[in-house]
Amino acid sequence: MAEVSLVKLAKRFGSHLAVDTVDLSVADGELVCMLGPSGCGKSTTLRLIAGFIEPSAGEVRVGGRRLSWQGGAVPPERRNMSMIFQSYALWPHMTIAENVAYGLTLRRLGKPEIESRTRAMLDVVKLSALAGRYPSELSGGQQQRAALARALVIEPETLLLDEPLSNLDASLREEMRFELRRLHDAYRFTTVYVTHDQAEAMTAADRIVVMNEGRIEQVGTPGDVYEKPATEFVAHFFGGANILRGTAVTSGSIQVDGAVLSAAENLFETGGQAAISIRFHDVKIHPRRPEGASVIQGLPMRVARRTFLGPVADFALEHESGAMFRASASPSVAVPADGHVFVELPAEKCRPLRS
Repeated sequence: MAEVSLVKLAKRFGSHLAVDTVDLSVADGELVCMLGPSGCGKSTTLRLIAGFIEPSAGEVRVGGRRLSWQGGAVPPERRNMSMIFQSYALWPHMTIAENVAYGLTLRRLGKPEIESRTRAMLDVVKLSALAGRYPSELSGGQQQRAALARALVIEPETLLLDEPLSNLDASLREEMRFELRRLHDAYRFTTVYVTHDQAEAMTAADRIVVMNEGRIEQVGTPGDVYEKPATEFVAHFFGGANILRGTAVTSGSIQVDGAVLSAAENLFETGGQAAISIRFHDVKIHPRRPEGASVIQGLPMRVARRTFLGPVADFALEHESGAMFRASASPSVAVPADGHVFVELPAEKCRPLRS
């Protein structure tokens, strides 16, 4: 196991800059999820780490060893890495045990050691009873466990996962998120995990790297990225949020549609354009402005739509300016007949965003 370092890493395909000057350090034994929409550069970054493609600029280092650089790269088979793909890539003509043992066989280990390590790994992923079956005889979740076992049994320095759960149905995806985290806690391989699924990232990751248009937008723990989005893109993509734009009155407040709203931190340049975000569930809806509301910040709005979702209701709210808001609240929230409510925006939940 070893630290993975990306130093000003870039990859260009013709005129398209797929990865744009990425700097990132993944600590020894850490699991980092690269999260973002399709085309954001996360899978290209993983392929650069794996050595499948060479960078246009910058370097990939593992444990201080330079593995990729502009114009050159150590071949993938000499990087002591394992990679798990979306498609599992199991050999269909081999049993599960043979698939798991394949990498050990290539390393020309003795038969007793191969059998011992294969049995042990099949026990870890709970597939011992299915060792003699072929991939086509297994469910999607079982095939993914087999792919994990094959990747882990060779004891790589680095484990790379490219959308490993995308082909599973919702219930299996949820199960495998926890399974991936369990295996990581057991073996502590340095792991880079690419996904577009926020729940996967939040369940599995020590840290999340949010990418957009080839660049890193934000790096942090799942809690930090969710609670303290740094940019509008992160606020929208990771969890969903309302964005309020206006003019900075002070370093910690903005004027929006005649109301001055305070933010949780001081980040703004007074007099400049500024924005804050607030998560849907942090918005509070009142039938009318609360008594003594001089200390309560908010805006009057109209309920344009209320959708019952069981334990919560989803509210679409419209300000007189035409701006639309979202809120998740109790279905029991009372709404006056005319649909007009007071929407409270707690200052401690209003996150200042970088421009």
